[in-house]
Amino acid sequence: MLLSGWYCSQQELGLNHTNKMESENQTSVTEFIILGLSSHRGTQLWLFALFLGMYVITLVGNTVIIVTIRIDPRLDTPMYFFLGNLSFLDICYTSSVVPQMLVHFLAQHKAISFSSCTAQLYVSLSLGSIEFILLAVMAYDRYVAICNPLHYTVTMSKRVCIQLAVASWASGFLNSLVQTTFTMRLPFRGFNIINHFACEAVALIKIACSNTYVNEIILVMASVLILIIPCSFIILSYIYIISSILRIRSSEGRYKTFSTCISHITVVMLCYGTAIFAYMRPRASVSPNQDKMFSLFYAVVTPMLNPVIYSLRNKEVKEALAKAMGSGLSSEKR
Repeated sequence: MLLSGWYCSQQELGLNHTNKMESENQTSVTEFIILGLSSHRGTQLWLFALFLGMYVITLVGNTVIIVTIRIDPRLDTPMYFFLGNLSFLDICYTSSVVPQMLVHFLAQHKAISFSSCTAQLYVSLSLGSIEFILLAVMAYDRYVAICNPLHYTVTMSKRVCIQLAVASWASGFLNSLVQTTFTMRLPFRGFNIINHFACEAVALIKIACSNTYVNEIILVMASVLILIIPCSFIILSYIYIISSILRIRSSEGRYKTFSTCISHITVVMLCYGTAIFAYMRPRASVSPNQDKMFSLFYAVVTPMLNPVIYSLRNKEVKEALAKAMGSGLSSEKR
């Protein structure tokens, strides 16, 4: 259990009577100070340029994927419907964190209001949760396509795909609502310095001046529901998928079938591997700097890499991109 409540209570015992009354009356804060990634001005400017470039690449790459899926009739399939959802999700997710981080790289007073912090926590938690669930849905799509190909069009009809997407988004928003509500109701009593680059649940729990046992239980339960169960479902799906692939007689057929899963497997390993390592190990063994690095990876790096992975490892996407670029060049020549 975190020791923030004990730490705050010990500080209060050491104050005189007047200061103690003032501290007890100050049950909330109006803003938080974000320590960020560095306090060195030169390093901050370098980081600003780096993350601005990564943010632009993320926006452009995922937008290209979405547009390509929309304009190419060959990509009007369940797999690419979910890929379009994932790309849109990555744009929203990274936009919930990076713009504020870029502003703080240039600002002297790195503050965020209580309401803005609450909004950022809710949105980033929602979108992060949705991504993990959506990746499990995409694994189910691959399972049906490979293990039950004759029933694929019926099982993964357009209506079913929309229902699965809506369920993913609704589950993510519901999970975030619970976590955000319990986190932001904690008393901070003036301890408003967040050792992170964004309003993140674990970082906020650490500075709370109360017993955070309930919050930690909720965090563990959310990790099980959003990370462990979907990850277990993905593993089970791929056990069946690999079993079906091994029954294909020709090596060319096995490779062609498995190649449709490579991009998804890569993204799953990046997202789930980092998140599980960050959230499912004892908190006492995790330093604030490690927390920041893990958060940066799945909030900034992974959304940037996803369109690259899907465009480089997916033949249909590469052909659609080449066709779209070719049509664009032809139009310019005319």
